Amino acid sequence: MHPAPSVIFFSVFSGLGFGLLFWLGLGWPSATGIVAFVFFAIAYVLAVGGLIASTFHLGQPKRALKAFSQWKTSWLSREAICAVAALFLMAIYGAGAVFYGQHWRVIGVLGALLSLGTVFTTSMIYAQLRTVPRWHMPLTPLNFLSLSVAGGALLAGQVTWALWLILIAGGVQLATWIIGDTRFAASGTTLATATQLGGIGQVRAFEPPHTGTNYLLREFVHVIGRRHATKLRVIALGLMVVVPVILLLVPFSHIAGGLALLAHVAGVFTARWLFFAQAEHVVGLYYGKR
Repeated sequence: MHPAPSVIFFSVFSGLGFGLLFWLGLGWPSATGIVAFVFFAIAYVLAVGGLIASTFHLGQPKRALKAFSQWKTSWLSREAICAVAALFLMAIYGAGAVFYGQHWRVIGVLGALLSLGTVFTTSMIYAQLRTVPRWHMPLTPLNFLSLSVAGGALLAGQVTWALWLILIAGGVQLATWIIGDTRFAASGTTLATATQLGGIGQVRAFEPPHTGTNYLLREFVHVIGRRHATKLRVIALGLMVVVPVILLLVPFSHIAGGLALLAHVAGVFTARWLFFAQAEHVVGLYYGKR
């Protein structure tokens, strides 16, 4: 798949923002006044900024409101509803912490669950796609959720939780890559199954469908060399897991915490770019790209 920058920014930043809202809703940190305002401001800038970034990938951004209308069948619609509900409840909870010095636990817990629900619905937009076997597995939502919660713990200053959750997220990411590499072959999808001509012999394309590029090739057929992918995976894991863990194990300082966060986010960006770049859509079979 074509790794569109707007979708990468959306999935990374909204995941971080809603991850931070999850921890704030649980009362970690249990801040009030101006400190709480800073935490909630960061969370909303990331979450809302990420959601806005996603609209840049739409052909007609003005039609984004229609995403709310298909909640019975569309994970995109469920994501939109979950996001609005989470942001609304967390705004009430945040107002209590900032202006009244109160933590309304019931509202906070509900907002935290809806924040995780938003990340889950985002992941299901991709995990539901049978046409992209690498995404169509339970590890996809687990990958999104683990990175969101781990990044949120870092932003919330929950060092002990962040340390363990980053290690777990790294393990999930590694499993996602290893198992994902086998998904296309395991799906059994070939040019023969796509055309239903396998019963009469070996199927191959006589010639390319056309000589120039088109929308399908631009959006759904992106090829990255195996050696480059391996290097990027090492870089992603190093930045996302190894560097933050080392920095969190040394005596804590705000500088070390900030560097750990920056390294983690850079690693997640790299991993998320690979998430899209290595997603083999079955339409590539018709162009000899699989």
